[in-house]
Amino acid sequence: MTKEEKYIALLPQAKALCEDESDTIAKMANISALLHHEFGFWWTGFYRVLASPQPISQGEGELVLGPFQGPLACVHIGYGKGVCGTAWKERRTVVVPDVEQFPGHIACSSESRSEIVVPVFRGDEVVAVLDIDSRELATFDDTDRRYLEQVAAFIAL
Repeated sequence: MTKEEKYIALLPQAKALCEDESDTIAKMANISALLHHEFGFWWTGFYRVLASPQPISQGEGELVLGPFQGPLACVHIGYGKGVCGTAWKERRTVVVPDVEQFPGHIACSSESRSEIVVPVFRGDEVVAVLDIDSRELATFDDTDRRYLEQVAAFIAL
């Protein structure tokens, strides 16, 4: 089965896991497990945007570790920092074929070699990012981007 065929088969299951669930953390937990076990990624999970204690504007606050599958992870990531913070700041999916070549990459694990980070939107606001790491170089491409953006949209259902 090709990668695209796997995603096509996975989409209805991902949607079903989210559409009748009101708790965002539960959705993130199940989506992390579904993707991680279907594709065998090194690390699959979410970072949630949490506001700073003061009144905030865009770019304030931080990403805080949410539900995930895989080894231990970084807990706090700043706005615009690393691949996750960049995807949040730029409000777009970031595909990194070689994390060693990404300026400011945050190395939570030395075994991570490539990464994709997909923003999760609620309306116009980024509320989280879906972060997936691989032990192999150049694991992620436009196919992953297209389908993972669809999966991330289910979180806002």
